[in-house]
Amino acid sequence: MSVLESINTALSKVQDPELHRSITDLGMVETVTFTGGVVDIKILLTISGCPMQDRLRGDVTEALVSISDVTSVNLQFGVMSEEQRNNVKLLLRNGREKFIPFAQPDSLTRVIGIASGKGGVGKSSLTVNLAVAAAGKGLRVGILDADVYGHSVPRLMGLMGQRPTAIDQMFIPLEAYGVKTVSMEMFKPERADAVAYRGPLLHRVLEQLLSDAYWGDLDLLLIDLPPGTGDLAISLGQLIPSSEIVVVTTPQIAAAEVAERAGRIAHQIKQHVIGVIENMSDFPCPKCGELISLFGSGGGEATAKRLSELVGMDVPLLGKVPFSPDLRTGGDAGTPVVLEHPNSPASLVINEIVRSLIVRPKSLLGVRLGLAQ
Repeated sequence: MSVLESINTALSKVQDPELHRSITDLGMVETVTFTGGVVDIKILLTISGCPMQDRLRGDVTEALVSISDVTSVNLQFGVMSEEQRNNVKLLLRNGREKFIPFAQPDSLTRVIGIASGKGGVGKSSLTVNLAVAAAGKGLRVGILDADVYGHSVPRLMGLMGQRPTAIDQMFIPLEAYGVKTVSMEMFKPERADAVAYRGPLLHRVLEQLLSDAYWGDLDLLLIDLPPGTGDLAISLGQLIPSSEIVVVTTPQIAAAEVAERAGRIAHQIKQHVIGVIENMSDFPCPKCGELISLFGSGGGEATAKRLSELVGMDVPLLGKVPFSPDLRTGGDAGTPVVLEHPNSPASLVINEIVRSLIVRPKSLLGVRLGLAQ
C-alpha cells in the first residue's frame, strides 16, 4: 500500500465530532498531498467558525502522524459551498428530503413521552435522570424538551447558554452525559424571552424540532411534554403514532386524579401507556430513619389502577422515587443525581425504572439484537 493510500485510509477512520460520520464520507477532505514526509491537507467545515475545529484538527493530525512515513502535517480549513452542504444533508438523511426519522416504518428508535397532569411534579428532572441512566447502560439516547412554555432541560443537563451547530435548515443537537438534547430554549434570542405560541404554531414547532435535528441512530428518545392534555400532547401522537407514554404523578391523591387525565388523552389518541412513576415519595428521616410522607401516599398506585381499568390491561407502577434534596440540587447545578449520587435512594429507583423500561417482555419487534455476521 502506498503512503497516499495509507493516508486516505487513516482519514476515512476520522469522524466529524458532531455528525459522527467519516470525514471522507461527508466530503470534508478537499485535497491531500504528500511530499518528503509532509502531508498537506485541506478540510472543509460545514460552517464557518465550527466549534469543533480544534477537536477535528487534533483527530486528523493524530491519525496521520501514526503513519511511519509521515513526519509532519500541514492542515488548512475551508468552508463548504451551499451545494456541498446540501450533499451532506442528503447523506445524513439517506437521500430523503426533510422528514421525522422516528415516524418512519423502518425506525428502531423507541419514543417515550414523559407526561403529567399538572406541573411541579418533577417530570423534567425525571426525564433527564432517566435519559442519563439509560445512556449509562450503553443505549444511544436523546431528549426533546417539548415543554415549550416551561423548558428547563438545558439547565438540568448543564447546557445553559449553549446553541446547536446549524447547517442551513438542519442543526446538530447538543450533547451532555452521553445524551443528545434539543430544547426550544436553545433557539430563543434571549433566554428570558417568553414563548407566546398558540395551537397550530405549537404543532409546527414540535414537527421542526423533530425533523430539523440530525439525531443520528438513537435507541431511545425521551420527550419531556408540557403538563396537561393540550396541543403538544396530541401533536406527539399525530406526528409519531408509535410513541408511548409514561405518566408522572406525586403521592398526593389530588395530583394523581389530574395525572390520570394525561393517561386518558394518550389512550384516546391510541398511544400505549406503559406505566406510572410516582415522584416525591416517602423518604427516611435523616435523624431517626422513620419514613416521612411529605406529599401524602397512594397517588402512584391509584393512577396505575385507574389507567389499567381504562385501557383494559396492566399499566404498572414502574417505581416510587423518594423525595430527595440531591435531586433538586443536582438539577440546579446541571449534574443529574444518577451521576452525582449514584447510590442514593432516588438514583437506585431511577436505575431500576430504566431497567424495566428498556426491556420489552412481549416482543422482540424493533429491538436491536446486536448480532453481526
